[in-house]
Amino acid sequence: MEKSRTKESSSRGDGSKKDKANTHKLALKGSSKMVSEFFEYSINSILYQRGVYPAEDFHAVKKYGLNMLVTSDDQVKAYIKKIMSQLNKWMVGQKISKLVIVFTGKETGDHVERWQFDVQLNKSSKGKSSSRSADKENTAPAGDAEAPPSDEQIQGAIRALFRQITASVTFLPELTEPCTFNVLVYADADSEVPVEWGDSDAKEIDGGEKVKLRSFSTTNHRVDTMVSYKLDD
Repeated sequence: MEKSRTKESSSRGDGSKKDKANTHKLALKGSSKMVSEFFEYSINSILYQRGVYPAEDFHAVKKYGLNMLVTSDDQVKAYIKKIMSQLNKWMVGQKISKLVIVFTGKETGDHVERWQFDVQLNKSSKGKSSSRSADKENTAPAGDAEAPPSDEQIQGAIRALFRQITASVTFLPELTEPCTFNVLVYADADSEVPVEWGDSDAKEIDGGEKVKLRSFSTTNHRVDTMVSYKLDD
């Protein structure tokens, strides 16, 4: 009887741990989806705001309580879709550290504008993650843990960031030559990379001006935003 009770107790404990692990996985998956979705709308919004493609190539959709502009161009849609498909997998696998959008002049080949989104896993998530549990110095004590932001707070922070992206046209130099754009995704070295994806340099802007924009946090992630641009000669 004693052995049976001990076994039962152990079984209940394992079930509790599994429930907590499953809850964390669901939260991480939901947070990853939210961040990935933000990236998709960011790419579209920045392409529109910076005039990389004609305004008539975009249409409005309602998102985050805002009218968001997304591309109608089939080639651009296919390119973004391919990126997002892989990005979602890496986000859930906690493999991503940043996403970068770079505009390059078609004639000069110069990188003229670079949008960088840094992705960090929140401290509480690091503490829960078995893959990172050894990193004790980054695990916040239970008593000091901050309450996760509500959906309303997250949506509000994302809205504020998109409004700031829209307002950036007031200080960013006009793109005076036709530009191409590239999306760079910084993934861990042990990430599985599709064959069609290639390595790239950072495409930094030499001597460029840098402006830090707003950030936002979900239950599991924090996203910081910065834009750098080439100064007019």
